[in-house]
Amino acid sequence: MPRVGIALGSNLGDSPAHLQAAREGLREMATAGEPFLQASNHRSEPLHCPPGSPSFLNSVVEIAWEGTPSELLEITQALEKKLGRFPKTERNAPRVIDLDLLYFDNQTIATETLTLPHPRITERRFVLEPLAEIRPELVLPGQTLSVSSLATLLDPLG
Repeated sequence: MPRVGIALGSNLGDSPAHLQAAREGLREMATAGEPFLQASNHRSEPLHCPPGSPSFLNSVVEIAWEGTPSELLEITQALEKKLGRFPKTERNAPRVIDLDLLYFDNQTIATETLTLPHPRITERRFVLEPLAEIRPELVLPGQTLSVSSLATLLDPLG
C-alpha cells in the first residue's frame, strides 16, 4: 500500500483549528486500518510571502492511499476549498489552509500539475522538521540522506 506524505500549513484565522480540520479530512480519505502518522504543529516565519504576512503553523501527515497521485491531488485541493481556501490572488498570499503532496511512496512524478517528491522539500525546514518527527529515517527518491539528516543541513533561522 503506497504511503504518502502531505504538508499542512495555515497562517490565517484559527490556524490550530484549520490544521486539525485538515487532519480529520485526510484521515477520512486515507485507507482504513492503515497507520495515520501525524507530526505536531510547528510555527514558522513566512518565506517568499507578501510583506506583513502572519507566521505559519505547519505540520505533516503520512497516510496510506489506494488511488493514484493525481486523484489524491484533486481530493486534497477539494479539501482545501471545503476548509475555506480561496483561489490565489497573489503568489504565496496568506491562506486558511495549504495542503501539499510531498511524496508518493518511492515514485518520481513530473507532470504539468504535479511534481513528486515536492521540488523544494529539501529547502524547507517547516516541512523537514515535522516530517523527521514521524519518519526520521525516510530517504526520499533522488536523495541519499534521510529527512532528519537533511533537516540538520538547513540554516537554523530559515
